[in-house]
Amino acid sequence: MRKNLQILPEILSAAEAIQVIRRNIHAHPELRFEENRTSELVAEALSSWGIPIFRGFGKTGIVGRIDGALGSGKIIGLRADMDALPVQEKNTFAHASQNAGKMHACGHDGHTAMLLGAAEYLSNHRDFKGSVIFIFQPAEEGGAGAQKMIEDGLFKEFPCDAVFGLHNWPDLAEGHFGVTPGPMMASSNEFRIEIHGKGGHAALPHNSADPLHAGCQIVSGLQSIITRNKRPIDTAVISVTQFKAGDTCNVIPDSAYIGGTVRTFTLEVLDLIEKRIQEISSHTAAAFDCKINMEFLRNYPPLINHVKETEFAAGVMKDLVGESAVNTDIEPTMGAEDFAFMLLQKPGCYVFLGNGDGDHRLAGHGMGPCHLHNPSYDFNDKLLPIGTQYWVNLAQRFLAG
Repeated sequence: MRKNLQILPEILSAAEAIQVIRRNIHAHPELRFEENRTSELVAEALSSWGIPIFRGFGKTGIVGRIDGALGSGKIIGLRADMDALPVQEKNTFAHASQNAGKMHACGHDGHTAMLLGAAEYLSNHRDFKGSVIFIFQPAEEGGAGAQKMIEDGLFKEFPCDAVFGLHNWPDLAEGHFGVTPGPMMASSNEFRIEIHGKGGHAALPHNSADPLHAGCQIVSGLQSIITRNKRPIDTAVISVTQFKAGDTCNVIPDSAYIGGTVRTFTLEVLDLIEKRIQEISSHTAAAFDCKINMEFLRNYPPLINHVKETEFAAGVMKDLVGESAVNTDIEPTMGAEDFAFMLLQKPGCYVFLGNGDGDHRLAGHGMGPCHLHNPSYDFNDKLLPIGTQYWVNLAQRFLAG
């Protein structure tokens, strides 16, 4: 651990116990909205530290609350995600997954453990005004658990003045932080296009309306949205990832299916892309005597950090790890994160904490890289005291302001 880190002795001494919790969670991964064991582990830990717990938010979500000893004041929300992925782990070290086909391949085990570490410390040091809300969220991986917690009244029950999130980030130097104001992560959306034509004999194509041929033109046409419809300075991705048609080589099928994803940093660009996908698909199909049915699913909105809260969080990070270890202009990613829903409701900031290059992994790790959603991934336990201290400093300074 770097000598210039400002980690309190009490947090350092608790790091081993927090590591035990982290590896316990890693060994028992649970998928979205199935985090029953994990929720109980979190609830038992919070209760053991005298922290009231609240259930009923997002099915398996857990919320803890610490009120300062100096009276009422501002309320800060700190969020960690708890769910795992449907991935078969390749690691064989002692804390590898014991649940076949399920794995903490994104570090949510570490996120949960770090927030628990902060909860334990703040439960013993309540010399502040206001309240800290610890949000342990289910179903970040495709289940929109953040939105479900909000729908269940999270911010009505706990009217946070600001909310903050954190994610470990492989290939960012171990213990370094990265953040940027404005768009930090992209929206995540899906499109599904059914093309209906008229099947027939492959030797007599003039008697058919070929949905497969129409589909080929649609796939090509969709890329023109990126190059000819949106402004060049607006970032967006359209990826066609599915094309299904036909059952045998001598029959022109009745229908074809195209599926894919759209990523943008603004809702305005997303509106444009959805409109153009509909227009290009329907008009192209019509040119080949076919029709379409299209479904466009807006899964996660873009994650947009608020400027004031980002500047505040950056100051906390710099005091903790040093200015040289904080990148306040990190390149945004086209990956998505449902903390975006919380930032639509409350001001706040989401940051990356460097997980390193994978050298931290124990003997028995898989042969692949230590990247997110990879069967050879493992969270870097050296981050546990850093993340814990960040949460503590963030909460204390926010409530002191």
